[in-house]
Amino acid sequence: MEQTQVKPKVLVVDDERVIADTLAIILNQHGFDAAAVYTGTGAVERARAVKPDLVISDVIMPDMNGIEAAIHIRKFLPSCKILLFSGQAATADLLESARAQGHEFEILAKPVHPQDLLAKLRG
Repeated sequence: MEQTQVKPKVLVVDDERVIADTLAIILNQHGFDAAAVYTGTGAVERARAVKPDLVISDVIMPDMNGIEAAIHIRKFLPSCKILLFSGQAATADLLESARAQGHEFEILAKPVHPQDLLAKLRG
């Protein structure tokens, strides 16, 4: 019987669907089990269902920002790694506010180059 390697489950969250879908496709091609969702609320619901090992999320989204979603997810999945990315300056204030509440998140600048992201995930 063949030994199957368990792929790390990754949830990619971005309200720009093409970005979320593209990152999920790239991750799937590189040995991850990735799925894309397009809202912070959707991320929390999907994370509850699939229990990902990693969430990669945009910060600025219309319904619930990525930091709020990450805080919710951490409550029921404390071991889930969370990586945020953003192309907007407003993120600094949101991160500062989250830090003040004791939440520490790693952030990548947008646009995220797939090779940089893969290097970060493997590192």
